[in-house]
Amino acid sequence: MPQAHDPPPGQWVRYDQLERKETRLRPDQYSRLSGISRALNRARAGKGERITENTLIRVAIDLLLQRDTELAGATEAELRQSVGL
Repeated sequence: MPQAHDPPPGQWVRYDQLERKETRLRPDQYSRLSGISRALNRARAGKGERITENTLIRVAIDLLLQRDTELAGATEAELRQSVGL
């Protein structure tokens, strides 16, 4: 649940203000994340902030949190299916 002092999703925060959470990714997930971040960085042509794999993971988490009421299931496969993956 968001706290009163939490920045709204998408608002820039310093690296040291973020909570550390390690996760395991499949090789295909990491490869796609890396490719997407490289493509987005090329497209931004030096404007804006650098897009990293972690940036994309935070965006994906915000998207999942917006759809939390749709989540249902007892396995990863069931959870994925409940949100249309």
